[in-house]
Amino acid sequence: MKKTLLFAAALCLLASCGNNGRSTMKTSDTAAAPAAPAPAAVTVYEVGDLLREADGLVGKTVTVRGYVTHTCKHSGKRCFIVGDDQKTSLRVEAKGSIGGFNRELIGSQLDITGILRENRLSREYLDRMEKDLNEKKIEEDGSAETCEAELANIDGMKAWMKEHGRDYYSVYYLDGEDYEVVE
Repeated sequence: MKKTLLFAAALCLLASCGNNGRSTMKTSDTAAAPAAPAPAAVTVYEVGDLLREADGLVGKTVTVRGYVTHTCKHSGKRCFIVGDDQKTSLRVEAKGSIGGFNRELIGSQLDITGILRENRLSREYLDRMEKDLNEKKIEEDGSAETCEAELANIDGMKAWMKEHGRDYYSVYYLDGEDYEVVE
């Protein structure tokens, strides 16, 4: 009698714990579970394409493909990549599993995954930069050519701000979390 009660109790326990509201006698319960959904395809942006869409991607994880043009010599904590057009560059900071970018990567094409960030340069900041450069140019310490190039960049930023009706100029960069060399 005790064995029968223990057996009945065990059956009740199994039925209540493992049933999940379905009868254990149905043959349809033994069918294979549905397959897990396939991972979403990752969009790999070319540098120029990423920067054209950057406003909507700030703070999001993205993957960008580009050629390494420079790695920071001492720390390796930063590199710069360009797209196929060689005109537009993007700064990448070594974060996540990236310990650093070694100099041997220069010229390599990488797929870098990370979080897109934005640094906004205000009109006031650009005005101060312009004033400082003009003062430096007056001192004529041999850097007048550099000052002219920097002043032209500031003029370009201000023109962009006016054209787009903004009071800041966005500089985008990537906090790189991982990368692969594209073969």
